[in-house]
Amino acid sequence: MEGTIKKHTLLLVTVLIMALLLSGCGQKKSEQANPATDGTKKLKVGLVYDLGGRGDKSFNDAAYSGLEKAQRDFADKIEVKYLEPTGSGENREQLLRLLSQEKYDLVLGIGLFFTDSIPRVARDFPQTKYGLVDGYVPGLKPESNVICLLFREHEGAFLVGAAAALKSKTGKIGFVGGMQSPLIEKIEAGYTAGARYINPQIQVVADYVGTTGEAFKDPVKGKELALKQIQGGVDVLFQAAGASGVGVFEAATAPKIWMIGCDADQSLNASDIQRPLILTSMQKRVDNAVYQTIKALIDKEFKGGYQEFGLKEGGVGYAENEFNRDLIGADKVKLDDIKEKIISGEIKVPASKKDLK
Repeated sequence: MEGTIKKHTLLLVTVLIMALLLSGCGQKKSEQANPATDGTKKLKVGLVYDLGGRGDKSFNDAAYSGLEKAQRDFADKIEVKYLEPTGSGENREQLLRLLSQEKYDLVLGIGLFFTDSIPRVARDFPQTKYGLVDGYVPGLKPESNVICLLFREHEGAFLVGAAAALKSKTGKIGFVGGMQSPLIEKIEAGYTAGARYINPQIQVVADYVGTTGEAFKDPVKGKELALKQIQGGVDVLFQAAGASGVGVFEAATAPKIWMIGCDADQSLNASDIQRPLILTSMQKRVDNAVYQTIKALIDKEFKGGYQEFGLKEGGVGYAENEFNRDLIGADKVKLDDIKEKIISGEIKVPASKKDLK
């Protein structure tokens, strides 16, 4: 009798243990089948810089600011990673593919040199979304997995050209561009047009560091060109040269020549010696473009195609802050009036040197 009770008890315990084990296994399987139920699954956002990388105090740093803000605002929704090409940027496509193979949801290519590689990679990874800054891919549609983020840089350049002309005493101002290309020539055209709007007789001296992507990371050549312009009588210098612009600013520091930065508000990261000489910067809000693209992904509103940022959209403009507010001074009224006339269409800003002529 006692042996029978023990057998029944043992059998009951065994059944209970098996039931608990099966219940646990079933619960684990359910969670694995839907890993997003606990809210921990994050979207993966990757960014590949262009030549000059972080620390250029310009284009790439502006992109990083947008990525950093998104990471801060959406910390519970995204994880981010950024990469920088080596040498002359020959591994840009390789880095795009690396992030795509790692199943990143959004991959951003910062700069026009990604124009050829992003469409190729996007075809091979249709589930990944891509953002291309400054590059144009024809034939894109809302259902495409690529969006081109474009800017009307010439509108912002027109404003800083006007600011330069208002400040110049010699009637001669300078422009140092990085790579001679339609994009940088568009900035030069806007700058020249803005200066001539204020003073039709003003002389604008323009030089370019080079004709390849290397031109955006050669501060020695940038300094050399700037010194030549200063010796020729230029008293305001605008650089649109990426990391090469560091050399332009170095050249302008000792003789105390007015400087104008590009892309980012460069007075914010300038040295105490240079900051009082930075009249303003032509802001190109790459940070906003990066941030808005990431937000669209999070909100499930990402659309392929094209998005353009100009004065009207707050995509470009001139920098004003606590350091340069007094330098702009009374010219602010004039500059803001010009800005409104560009937005309304009263002023047509040339988008190329050909249009300028």
